[in-house]
Amino acid sequence: MTVYDARKTAAGLLRPTLRLRLTLLNGALLVSTGLVFVTLAYLVLRDALDARMRHEMLLRGLIAVIAVGVFGVLAGYWLAGRALRPLHQVTAAAQHLSEETLDQRLHYVGADDEVAELAATFDAMLDRLAAAFETQKRFVANASHELRTPLAVMRTEIDVTMMDPDADVAEYRRMARVVRDASERANSLVDSLLVLARSQAQSGRRLVRKVPADLSTGVTVALSAIRREAERLSLDITTELTPAPVVGDPGLLDRLAGNLIENAVRYNHMGGRVWVSTRTDEQHATLVVGNTGFEVEQVDVPGLFEAFRRGGRERTGSRGSGLGLSIVRAVCDAHRGTVVAAALPGGGLEVTVTLPAAATTPVVAGSAVVRRSG
Repeated sequence: MTVYDARKTAAGLLRPTLRLRLTLLNGALLVSTGLVFVTLAYLVLRDALDARMRHEMLLRGLIAVIAVGVFGVLAGYWLAGRALRPLHQVTAAAQHLSEETLDQRLHYVGADDEVAELAATFDAMLDRLAAAFETQKRFVANASHELRTPLAVMRTEIDVTMMDPDADVAEYRRMARVVRDASERANSLVDSLLVLARSQAQSGRRLVRKVPADLSTGVTVALSAIRREAERLSLDITTELTPAPVVGDPGLLDRLAGNLIENAVRYNHMGGRVWVSTRTDEQHATLVVGNTGFEVEQVDVPGLFEAFRRGGRERTGSRGSGLGLSIVRAVCDAHRGTVVAAALPGGGLEVTVTLPAAATTPVVAGSAVVRRSG
């Protein structure tokens, strides 16, 4: 053993660990109690004893106190070690914790006390960490796949066109259009990933930006942006918008409304319907977006809020990036709100977003507005 190792060992033995503090506390209590009893005995018996007897009584009493103190310290150190053994197991597990050992658990078996509660809490934390790591792995894999697809399309189109000696201007224009569409898809995916990361980063803590906003404003902007696609599908869009004041990040809230309305149009069918409404009460502001379209089983609805899920089908088709509802849920979490979806008989989905209402903003009722596209 080197001098450094010896000093490290000595420092470890002398550091004020919980075991050492419990041992010293136990020893101090025993010694104090013994001294109190010796003092009381001396005060009671001093008038009945001569000087030599009093001196002998004090000496024997002090020896007994020291003996009891030493025994108490040793016994206390041993008992504290046994009592704190589960804590050492938690410490050892935490020290060896890594992405590859998240399947390990303490599985503490013992008295139903605070130590058992700590061990159970630690196991539950490991369960959450394992689930989070698994979700992250799946998300990264899906994101890589989604980004690889448009990049592969662009490279293939460029290589094929460049290798064709008879390619003319029309062929190069066609290649350029394909590359442009693929780059727009990749750019849209990157933007969605950034919004999702921004929303998830603010979930569970104070929003970076927190100003008065209105859910109905985001709906109006989203409907204007999706107007051409709605006209192409001849959709019947019905709106019933009343002011729905909230406090939060206007950019994220606009994206929330935009994603819901884009999904309602994108996953619809020719001549289908879309209905949008906003309302508020003393405590909550609510946004409801519903649409006709593909039939979705109710048991598949929770999976729609996972990343890269499209209409209950994981990474299938070419409709969007599959991040729309994931972003909606992340924005709701960041604003201390909730989002629920219900599959409709015959096809379609109705999504309800509920956020805390802005308490200081008066609510002005509005009339229903009906607009037909196409």
